[in-house]
Amino acid sequence: MGRKTKPKSRCCVSAVRCENCPLRMLEEGTLPRGYTVRHHKLVKVSRSRRARSAQSARAA
Repeated sequence: MGRKTKPKSRCCVSAVRCENCPLRMLEEGTLPRGYTVRHHKLVKVSRSRRARSAQSARAA
């Protein structure tokens, strides 16, 4: 059910978000696994960070 389009690498910071805006996809939860948005840019999450977040999710 996810989107077929890839997110843009950078948000254009317009008031109306486009369909493949990384901020919009992050908000909707449709970003590809292993990616996040920092400072309006699409960045890949490091493996160690993903492992830590998985461990904390299991502990809770």
